[in-house]
Amino acid sequence: MKMNDVIARINVLAAKAKTEGLTDDELAERDKLRRIYIDSVKANLVGQLENTYIVGPDGKKRKVTPKQ
Repeated sequence: MKMNDVIARINVLAAKAKTEGLTDDELAERDKLRRIYIDSVKANLVGQLENTYIVGPDGKKRKVTPKQ
C-alpha cells in the first residue's frame, strides 16, 4: 500500500470518527494504518540521520553516530 493511500485512509477514518464514530473493525484498521505511518516516518528519519555529517570549526566532517 502506498503511503499516500495510507494517509488518505487515515484521514477518512478520522473524519468518520468525529462525525459518527468507528466500528471495532475500523478502529483496528486505523491503529494498523497509524502504525504503518509511524514506522515509515521513523525509517525515513533514521535514513536521513545515517547520511548526516557535522562540519567542525576546523572544516573536518564527521558522521553523526547513534547515542550509546
